[in-house]
Amino acid sequence: MVHALRTTISETNPVHRSLAIRLTLAFLLIAVIGTLVAALFFNQRTARQFDQFVYDRYSEDLIQQLETHYRTHGSWDEIGTVAVRGRRPNEFYPAPITLLDAERVVIYSRQYRAGEPLPAQERRTGIPVAVGGETVGWVLINRIETPGIRPDSEEAAFLASMRWSILIGSGVALLVALLVGVLLARTLTRPLRELTDATRALAQGGLGRQVPVRSNDELGELANSFNHMSADLAASVRQRRQMTADIAHDLRTPLSVILGYTEALSDGKIPGSPEIYQVVHGEAQHLQRLIEDLRLLSLADAGELSLNRQTLTAYSVLERAVIAHAVRALDKSIDLRLDAPDNLPPFSADPERLAQVFGNLVSNAIRHTPHNGQVVLSATETDGEVRLHVADTGSGIAADDLPFIFDRFYRADSSRSQMTGESGLGLAIARSLVEAHGGRISVDSTVGVGTTFTVALPAA
Repeated sequence: MVHALRTTISETNPVHRSLAIRLTLAFLLIAVIGTLVAALFFNQRTARQFDQFVYDRYSEDLIQQLETHYRTHGSWDEIGTVAVRGRRPNEFYPAPITLLDAERVVIYSRQYRAGEPLPAQERRTGIPVAVGGETVGWVLINRIETPGIRPDSEEAAFLASMRWSILIGSGVALLVALLVGVLLARTLTRPLRELTDATRALAQGGLGRQVPVRSNDELGELANSFNHMSADLAASVRQRRQMTADIAHDLRTPLSVILGYTEALSDGKIPGSPEIYQVVHGEAQHLQRLIEDLRLLSLADAGELSLNRQTLTAYSVLERAVIAHAVRALDKSIDLRLDAPDNLPPFSADPERLAQVFGNLVSNAIRHTPHNGQVVLSATETDGEVRLHVADTGSGIAADDLPFIFDRFYRADSSRSQMTGESGLGLAIARSLVEAHGGRISVDSTVGVGTTFTVALPAA
């Protein structure tokens, strides 16, 4: 696993640097496109507004000329050619307009003949020419054709100033976008670099390595997931090492007894007797049970535990457990009772595996219940589950031990477990068997009052 993780890291080592460059270039490209679009828009908008300004300026100039001519001559006589001022000093050119008198008859035009009335639809666009508060004529301005702008004119200076402003603004915007892009790229890739370093350290054996969670977005969720994975991996390795040490310890104890007796027998230090053979046989059986428990757990971990499922009832399962342990309970003067209705819904399970589960639970309950105590097996139905309970009035389990009692080789009372020959695998096996059936097992205990184990299985 560590080798595969190390290989994956070596293959993805340069990703974050190139990702930061790509993100920076992407931000810069977006900024360039946006700036160019904005610059073109503002340039066209400025040119259009400037043309409108020129048009309005020369329109006002033209109207003033016409009003001055009428006030001077008292009529439209001698109107001649109507001209507008050009861009250069003392420069004038004919204006493409249509001049009408007060009765809207054409006086001067480059499109219509003088003396003819103008069509009604054309007259609506006319601008009145007023002298002394009286409308003396109408002007239709078609379009003012202006010559090119001289480089040394005020208009040219104004347009050049606007273009430079747009150019400078675009450059500043691109610079700001580049800086923001670099900062954003570094901000986005920093958690990835930290994850890469942590993953590399994890591959090299630095289990439990954590990375800071800097946000609540997808990157923060990724960092959280990595932290959980790293912590779980470190805990798993610690548990595996502890389990290996516990296995070695539990195997060494009966093996030492067997080797000690067989060595003494072979050397003639002690004579053989049925009592000695019985001790050796008992230790060998203890070894066999331990090895069988480990094999069962390995099958459950691998998902290869075979189940011979049958339709069972809670009453039949608990009744079998009561019958199997009735004699042992009687020897300790313990009241072993079955208190389960026989009308609960059935469930699908392997009867032998469940017998192993409840055999372990009832055996533990009798072991930890004092004389004249009570062990009650009951069952209920809740939310589509059949729940089977094993409750005792024993010594109870300390609150500090409750989270760990289903762990392998965990013993709440290590000294007493060694004396009774417990392996510390019984509850771990019970949990694995229950979960293999799609159920769950839980415990509730109070020191000095008693303990209740609950096995919940889905109803058929």
